[in-house]
Order: sequence, then structure tokens, then C-alpha cells
Amino acid sequence: MTAERQTINSLDELLSLYGQPAKASLTKELDYISPHYQQMIEKSPFAVLCTVGSDGLDCSPRGDEPGFVRVQSSKTLLIPDRRGNNRLDSLRNLIEDHRASLLFLIPGIGETLRVNGTANIIRDAELQQSFAVNNKIPVSLIEFTVEKIYFQCQKALVRSKLWEYDYKITRDQLPSTGEIIKSTKSDFDAKAYDDAYPERLKKTLY
Repeated sequence: MTAERQTINSLDELLSLYGQPAKASLTKELDYISPHYQQMIEKSPFAVLCTVGSDGLDCSPRGDEPGFVRVQSSKTLLIPDRRGNNRLDSLRNLIEDHRASLLFLIPGIGETLRVNGTANIIRDAELQQSFAVNNKIPVSLIEFTVEKIYFQCQKALVRSKLWEYDYKITRDQLPSTGEIIKSTKSDFDAKAYDDAYPERLKKTLY
């Protein structure tokens, strides 16, 4: 630790470093889903759902065809809970604490969309059926009530070059999922797991 190190512990200290927010960053924030924000949601095939519970915070990827998160009203979103590994981290948290956030990404677009609010887990046969894919319906839906919604500027995605093809990482540059599991369970057959995964993915996608 150096003598120059400083921990920022107050809002006054923070604002003295960064100053006041730009006016546009505040005026873009709404408490309802505007037509423009609805267009962004309907073009997005991917979102990150953030929740909090007694075990801490969780961020869970959610993805499907563009518009898989449905705008039900100017204040309400519906998210199908597709088949997963049954850890249920997000859903467990929502049982305890209804606060939640969403971050929408749209391939090729620099802006992201941030949504804060509350969420409940619901079951409604008719609504669930309306989300069916390949005749498989989600076990439940997440009903998200919007409290704040606003777009985030392009800077993060421009800096990261996320959508630039030349920066795409090939899968062989990272350990396989089987290898990762084997590192925590020595008798695990990583090769068999990896070889079987493509077919298993097809059968369990929905």
C-alpha cells in the first residue's frame, strides 16, 4: 500500500472528483417504457438480469429471439424463464427481495438499455402458452415493473470493441467447460462431457 492510496467514502468526495452529471444523462431517464425504449427492447435478443438476496448479488444471462422480453404495458415487462440448470439463483433472490435490474444489449448497436425496478415470479397458463417455443412453455414468467429506464451511451462498447469481428475470441483460446469442471472434480471425464454437449444442448435448449 502506498501513501497515495485513498478510499472514497463520501458522496462529497466522489462529486469533487467527477463533478455533476451531464444534463442529458438525467433527462433521458424515464419511469415508464417510452415508444423509443420499447423499440430497443423489441430488438434485443440478450439481457442480463440482476437480483439480490441473502446469499448476495447475482447476474444471470437471458437470451432468445429478439423481443423475447415482452412489453406488456408502459410499466410492465414479461420475461420467460427458459430451461436452465435449476440452480434458480435469480428466482431464489426474487422470493426474498423483489428489487431487480436489466441490461439489454443489441448486436451491432453501441447503446445499451438499463432498467431498474421490481420483479415477481408468476404462473399464468395463457401467458405461459404465448411464450411457447417448439411446443415447450416456460415453467414460470418474471413480471418486471419498471421504475427507471434509460439508455447508456456507446463508450463502453466502443472501448471494448465488443461487436468488431476482428476482436472475436475463438472457443479454443479458453478452457472447455469440461476442463473447468474437471479442475474441481479430478475424476470427471472432461472429454466425454465436451463431446456430448452439442447434442445435449439441442435437446435441452427449451
